[in-house]
Amino acid sequence: MKISRSPTTTSLDEYELMSDAKYRKYVQEIDRALKGFEYTSEWADLVNALGKLNKVLLNNVKYSVIPRRFTVGQRLAQTMHPALPSGVHLKALETYDLIFKCIGTDRLIQELSIYSNGLFPLLSHAAINVKPSLLEIYEKHFIPLGPRLK
Repeated sequence: MKISRSPTTTSLDEYELMSDAKYRKYVQEIDRALKGFEYTSEWADLVNALGKLNKVLLNNVKYSVIPRRFTVGQRLAQTMHPALPSGVHLKALETYDLIFKCIGTDRLIQELSIYSNGLFPLLSHAAINVKPSLLEIYEKHFIPLGPRLK
């Protein structure tokens, strides 16, 4: 059950996790990783910022709730801009894959709108070397949702 869809509020699960010191540290690490997106001036900076975000996610796979998920989803969608090179898109797809593995299918159904903004439009302008990775994301994470999607 969501309290609100506002980026500044938290889900009930996240609220309960805030009593865990390790989760609070995870939130701080996500904040630092997201800060890296604010100071990008070229595409290599985006790859670096995505790498830092991936590292934070990998170090905290035990949590199925991604802190600052609205901001994370927004930043990932921005990295799917058609003007950016395929290397950025591929690195962002790695991040999406990590997130989807962390959150699981039940949470993905609830949060699909947060993460799909960048993924679905990418197919129409993705480079040929990006399309297999994108289709793999669809196949591994979205198709199994099947009839549960409404």
